Amino acid sequence: MTPLTIRQALAQSGLAPIDAQVLLAHTLGTSRAGLAAHATDAVLREHADKFFALAQRRRSGEPVAYLTGLREFWGLSLIVTPNVLIPRPETETVVEQALARLPRDRALRILDLGTGSGAIALAIGKERPDAAVIATDSSEPALWVARTNARRTGIFNVEFICADWYDDAALQASAGAFDMIVSNPPYIAATDRHLGEGDVRFEPIAALTPGGDGLSALATIVAGAPSRLVTGGSLIVEHGHDQAADVKALMEAAAFGELESARDLAGIPRVAIGTR
Repeated sequence: MTPLTIRQALAQSGLAPIDAQVLLAHTLGTSRAGLAAHATDAVLREHADKFFALAQRRRSGEPVAYLTGLREFWGLSLIVTPNVLIPRPETETVVEQALARLPRDRALRILDLGTGSGAIALAIGKERPDAAVIATDSSEPALWVARTNARRTGIFNVEFICADWYDDAALQASAGAFDMIVSNPPYIAATDRHLGEGDVRFEPIAALTPGGDGLSALATIVAGAPSRLVTGGSLIVEHGHDQAADVKALMEAAAFGELESARDLAGIPRVAIGTR
């Protein structure tokens, strides 16, 4: 049997071009640019079999990130497993807003609640190596992924703690104030049809929805933030596409000032910011 070329393997995958390219590049240990540069090269049978097996799984709906085990976020190549939410470009808005507000004239303490893969904490830690970042998650398997990503990326100013939001001695109001609290918590309503569509069908449900109207985790984070922030400190949280007004009301009730809303790359209000 005549071996397939890279171009032929991509064409026969039955996938969207970018998915096919990512999976074949992963299989061959090259880049998408490398595929284009060697489009007429033959693909070994063992590689072709592995690629088509991955393509079949992708056609069944499995996320590309789980199939390759990797996802890029803020220029970092992060390991992802089905134990963590797949980092998304819109969440980089949280990092952008955080970096724009962090002072540069003193040592800082930053808290990332519900860190998952560690994406937000590690991105901030990368950009501000002088900052001490604490990142929490209630899932030990998720924290294993986050700690692995810290070692993988060589970012060592992030400490990982197993905690359900503020439920840890290191996070109590008497344990010392933070300059900033950031979070991308579960916020999808339990009845949202999107939970049964696309990649999210394969992601950990606890990282997607807290149940009910989707606001309970955000309410806990907002209510507990003022007593843990320095005066002038910021709370920055990601929320759903239709939750901006609800989160603003939560922040107003917690006496936050200088309330702002930031839009994601699609122009959707995605991040709420408040100042203590």
